[in-house]
Amino acid sequence: MTLTKWFSSYKSGFCAFAAVVILASCSTTKQSKPTTSANKQADVLKTSETNLTAEQLVAQASSQVASNQQAESVISLLSASELYLSQENPHKALWLAKQLEVLASSPAQQYQLAIIEAKSYAILSKIPQAYLALENAEYIRDSAQLVYRVDYFQTLADVQTQRDLPIAALDASLRAFAANTQATDSDIDVIWQKFCLLSPWQLQQLEKMSAPNIKGWSKLITFANKFGYDDARLQRYLSQWQREFSTHPAQYIVANLSQQIPTTTNVIENIAVIIPLSGKQELAGKVAQQGILAAYNIESGKTLHFIDSTTLDMSTLNAKLLELNIDYVIGPLLKQNVNSYLAQTEITLPTLLLNLPATATLLPHQVALSMRPEEEATQAATTLSRQQYKYPLILSHQDSSSRRIAQTFSQQWQHITGKAPETVFFNSDAKMQNQLKASLGVDLSQQRTKELNRHIKYTIKSELRNRRDIDMIYVVGLPLETKLLKPYIDVNISPFAEIIPVFASSRSHSTKIDKSDNRDLSGLIFTEMPWQLRSKQQNKALAAQAKKLWPNRSDSLQTIFAMGFDSLALIDKISAMQNKTYVRHYGQTGILQLGKDNILTRSLIWGKYSRSKVQEFAMD
Repeated sequence: MTLTKWFSSYKSGFCAFAAVVILASCSTTKQSKPTTSANKQADVLKTSETNLTAEQLVAQASSQVASNQQAESVISLLSASELYLSQENPHKALWLAKQLEVLASSPAQQYQLAIIEAKSYAILSKIPQAYLALENAEYIRDSAQLVYRVDYFQTLADVQTQRDLPIAALDASLRAFAANTQATDSDIDVIWQKFCLLSPWQLQQLEKMSAPNIKGWSKLITFANKFGYDDARLQRYLSQWQREFSTHPAQYIVANLSQQIPTTTNVIENIAVIIPLSGKQELAGKVAQQGILAAYNIESGKTLHFIDSTTLDMSTLNAKLLELNIDYVIGPLLKQNVNSYLAQTEITLPTLLLNLPATATLLPHQVALSMRPEEEATQAATTLSRQQYKYPLILSHQDSSSRRIAQTFSQQWQHITGKAPETVFFNSDAKMQNQLKASLGVDLSQQRTKELNRHIKYTIKSELRNRRDIDMIYVVGLPLETKLLKPYIDVNISPFAEIIPVFASSRSHSTKIDKSDNRDLSGLIFTEMPWQLRSKQQNKALAAQAKKLWPNRSDSLQTIFAMGFDSLALIDKISAMQNKTYVRHYGQTGILQLGKDNILTRSLIWGKYSRSKVQEFAMD
């Protein structure tokens, strides 16, 4: 029988069956006893105690209705719906669960049905519907104070993974594992692999969700992140972890890590660095060179060969690299040169590109360092959406870079919360204050006051009121634009309203502004790389020396210097990063991790302006 015919015949039969059940339940005079908290879920637990097929259970339910056993018939049909899922018939499972919604009398049954629907939708790749079903299950569970089912968390983990929400997915996996009395070592390994894919800022967000055993997991992955490239050092920290978390389920992971064969890396002696050392981009190239030289240790046995990309004939590069006996290539720095380099397919040397290619897919021996500002917008939106904020306003300058950052922030916020933030674009001119007043609703307050004064004799003294449907502002603009904008925000917030916190991207921060009076920026919180902010991760001695040597260096050149500095250390770690997904590099541009696309992405830190200083800020 085809699925369509089955539905057609089964639907008519079930409708009659449902009518019988409803009529029987209405006509009976016998009052059922109220369900106590101890046996709230007994009617659900019975569903697993059968060896019948789904079809046999449906037939059994029909007989139970005839015998005036309505409660038992619903349990039989619940079991049938579950069995259809195990038989890989999600359509039948979903259809039957939908019909049972009107018959399920207890919250426990309704909770089970919602989970069955979520599982069915997930198998059918209808992820939005699956998530809505899970939200319904959570509402039922919370209202009736039921105990969580393991399969609720398991399904939630799968759905959040499909929604590309790794933090929420791993939180659900941890809760499913803790509630599962039949969990295996394989389940532990799956959880560990998910931890290995998290960036440090994602791990911070996960910790705040307080999943079972999170403290031990967090400490273990942090040790692996920091010391995973150094086998001997990692073993010492693993021993420390084992003593501290002797009963933790991740002891299984530690045992495996302890038995790993030490990684062997190729000796790197000759390094070619391809950067512009003449022409229009000479300054950028020489700043990158200074960063690399600052990281260079003459005792390391490495030799650096700087190649000017401005005068280089890329078609002859392979011969030149062979002549110099090069083991590793750093660069090129400029995007157009990256594309030309990748076109030389005969070059198979391991390479760390200092810019992203336009379109080309990287080969296994090619890695690119990403400095895309959009990535920090993703980090900021994820972090802030998991705070208490619900109604953000994005204030962005009109230039293309700011627009991309604002758009990324908005898309990520909507992806997590389901709600798109309001975005207002401003110009850095006399119209800025009017644009801000309009976005905060202050201009409407002014109009109402003027209108009222026109209709009465006396002038009313009033305080302007800003709109109350905004609880945070994210600014995307250059430092001077932000320095003009932030005071406008402060003076246009009503004294009757709570202070609206203002956050920003690194574009709003400048070490040059730090040297001046920064009272106008007081309270501004922003993302930044460690090199540009006095922090635990900053190489303070080098930063002080660099400021002394180049006191007037621009912020963009500071970024290039930090990137050059990190690149030399990275070439000794990239092999470990490719073999061990948990290895990270704690650099001056951020905490770097290697993705499946062979692109290195960064986790940034947060900074905050106060009246007297700018300092690292912990986003609690």
